[in-house]
Amino acid sequence: RGLGDVYKRQAPGRAFTIRNVIMALLGGAILVLVPAYDGSLADVVGAYGGNMAVSFALYFAALSATAKQRRPRLLAAVLTLLAVELFEATDGFGVMANTFDPMDFVANAVGVGLAVIVDVVTTPFLSDGRSAPT
Repeated sequence: RGLGDVYKRQAPGRAFTIRNVIMALLGGAILVLVPAYDGSLADVVGAYGGNMAVSFALYFAALSATAKQRRPRLLAAVLTLLAVELFEATDGFGVMANTFDPMDFVANAVGVGLAVIVDVVTTPFLSDGRSAPT
């Protein structure tokens, strides 16, 4: 039985929802703390840490929103990546100031990829059987 068989488009379980909220808040907290980082990688973290953190947080928000869909994990990853990459390509949707850096596209993808890995690794530990998206 694969993860898709377990998750049959039911409402997500409580553990799944709590995990997603915690991970989204963690991404938001990291975004806020990025400017305070003063370690040896301060330049890299300052330039790309925010992109990764936002992408990570948005993935878990999107995962909750896509939970009843056929492929919630795939849909959440695609929608998140589309949103953050469009944000970059349109200079903050023309509403927010955004400094263009081509490496931001990579940082966004890394953030989504990291979120998917955390999702895949943590899902089996959730307490109810309805919590395994694909």
